[in-house]
Amino acid sequence: MTLLGAAQIRELAAALDLKPSKSLGQNFVIDSNVCTKIVRTAGVTSADIALEIGPGLGSLTLALLEIAQSVIAVEIDPRLAEQLPITVEGLFQNPEKLTVINKDALLIQSLPADPTVLVANLPYNVSVPVLLHLLEKFQSLKTGVVMVQAEVADRLAAKPGTKDYGIPSVKAAWWAEVKGAGSVSRSVFWPAPNVDSKLVSFTRRATPGDEQLRQKVFTIIDAAFAQRRKMLRSALSGLYGSSSAAEAILNQAGIDPTLRGEALEVGGFCAIAKVAPDIF
Repeated sequence: MTLLGAAQIRELAAALDLKPSKSLGQNFVIDSNVCTKIVRTAGVTSADIALEIGPGLGSLTLALLEIAQSVIAVEIDPRLAEQLPITVEGLFQNPEKLTVINKDALLIQSLPADPTVLVANLPYNVSVPVLLHLLEKFQSLKTGVVMVQAEVADRLAAKPGTKDYGIPSVKAAWWAEVKGAGSVSRSVFWPAPNVDSKLVSFTRRATPGDEQLRQKVFTIIDAAFAQRRKMLRSALSGLYGSSSAAEAILNQAGIDPTLRGEALEVGGFCAIAKVAPDIF
């Protein structure tokens, strides 16, 4: 199978009279070697049902089809969703392996099959919400590699006590272990973005509690990082009525009230949630 290069990507875009949309975060990968590297980094096998978000003109899709059992591609742009099967049929001998869904990834609640691996070049403006949504809704996703803005990648993979550690870091850790998986040059995109990109990999692990606990924990996380320089007793005072009430809850949870949110792993937030009153 022939993977798409820069010239073919531009030809497809011209045929569709397509001008990449900033609002949809459309920066198309034009280097097939990078697509092959991403699929390899994700460890995709012939047993995998791969989920791709924002396939665009199909660069990464074709690389996935070469390896995976099947590919489910979710594309919000109707022109691209209509064109992708046509492109694949012209270049790949088993086009039936591809299923395209023309929908916003944030609205997806079910899929025609249970995906096992996520591989995607996520739109910069919605990358964190999309990743968290997919981890929540599709427990069959065991592993994945996503390409995101470098700053977002650093936040997702950050560890407690570091400057990048925050809401994305802790919430992603509820479902998975997240690690940095390398940098990507701006030159592999068309149009070239004004920011650097990185790869992030994840491996699902058992969650520390049920859905009810998760919602409670995420509310506490949001409050803890709303003003990240505040001590936890002050940051959580709005939830519990006063800083003294928050301090009592933190002490009961075995958490130092003078710590800041950036000092806690997801387990620490779970400890707070388990002793805090159900006010959510």
